[in-house]
Amino acid sequence: MSIDYFEMIIMPMLEGAKITLLLFAIVILLSIPIGFVLTLAVRSRIKPLSWLVQGFIYVMRGTPLLLQLLFICFGLPLIPVIGEYLVLDRFVAACVGFVLNYSAYFAEIFRGGLLAIDNGQYEAAKVLGFNRWQTMTKIIIPQMIRVSLPTVSNESITLVKDTSLLYAVAVPELLHFAQTAVNRDATIVPYFVAGFIYLMITLALTWVLKRIERKYRFE
Repeated sequence: MSIDYFEMIIMPMLEGAKITLLLFAIVILLSIPIGFVLTLAVRSRIKPLSWLVQGFIYVMRGTPLLLQLLFICFGLPLIPVIGEYLVLDRFVAACVGFVLNYSAYFAEIFRGGLLAIDNGQYEAAKVLGFNRWQTMTKIIIPQMIRVSLPTVSNESITLVKDTSLLYAVAVPELLHFAQTAVNRDATIVPYFVAGFIYLMITLALTWVLKRIERKYRFE
């Protein structure tokens, strides 16, 4: 394979990688705070709200992400009466599906982080005169972040790989351009190039996440 061929296939793939990174950024920025809110809702004393959120989390974690994407992209428009108002741009629909799915996973991660905190922390805060808000923001949440961060990091790396599911809903991301080149040129080289780009993205992300983990570990 010539250098010219590599240049020809890598430019479209890098354009696709931009879509991959854009989706990753949107999902991380939205699903982490939403996941934390869901965690608080599960712990709410309002039982119907807690049950409703637990049901949502169960459905999102219990069904394949690909099925959820297909339903949002192609299923919602088929709903009688209101379907015509639920037609979304493919990329927007994919963002919605990813955010809902990863919010559920992050909610469980944060719930585990909260459960890992000893009850004595709450009692000590009460003795010191902290109200509920001060207890959560100054004591509980910082510890929850420290406990949950490694799992959040792993889930974030998984998200990079899951972005390849955009291919199934016809969003032109990295894998789409790799598959196009394979079909056109009858060679597997584009697969290796795509794999290398994914590895570089995950390597950079892993480096950033390790630095964040180290910072929280020594604070």
